Amino acid sequence: MALTCQKLERVISSPTSSIGVAAVTVETPTSTMTTTSMAALASQICDQISSVFSQPTTHPPLSVIVDELSAASSRKGRVFVHGVGREGLMLKALCMRLFHLGLRAHCVGDMTTPHISSNDLLIASAGPGGFATVDAICGIAKSSGARVLLLTAHPESSSAAKLASAIAYIPAQTMADDEGETSGGAVALLPMGSVYEGAMFVLFEMVVFKLTEILGQSPEAVRARHTNLE
Repeated sequence: MALTCQKLERVISSPTSSIGVAAVTVETPTSTMTTTSMAALASQICDQISSVFSQPTTHPPLSVIVDELSAASSRKGRVFVHGVGREGLMLKALCMRLFHLGLRAHCVGDMTTPHISSNDLLIASAGPGGFATVDAICGIAKSSGARVLLLTAHPESSSAAKLASAIAYIPAQTMADDEGETSGGAVALLPMGSVYEGAMFVLFEMVVFKLTEILGQSPEAVRARHTNLE
């Protein structure tokens, strides 16, 4: 996690980077914040996301997700992903990498998405606890005999939790507990569900790193699966 953030900070602060401008001013409706360098702002954002993974959990989300995906691969099952809004975008990014690793991965809603069955795994996200569409998709997957892995920041109040075979708890701020400011009264750096969504992206990069080792995939094999229709 620290390495990921350090790389991001180096890219932003690099004098040769196309985005490495010297400073940025952030405006609020009532005032203008102190000018902060992009590297410092990136560091603050990365620290906020990194803190999500420093919180103790009985079942670390990395282990839960890797175990479920490894098991799906072992039983020759397919992997389906589903989420709404920005959570859905993060899951689509994961789906692409799972395909690169040789898994049969599909995004729910695509016209080429096949029928889900008992050997398969659905990975769904409901950060704030539940969404009607996520609940419905999880219900269909469960009734079809597939395993359901739910990602959420609120497992205790999640309407989809009762449908899940396993839960990956990501203890991050979502829209359900966004108050627009920190405990000290300052304007929050990341709004709404951005901390949860950023944590999803970083978590999925860790998942891909672990799976690459477990599945014995070489960088050459991963690159060879990438589309040439670009």
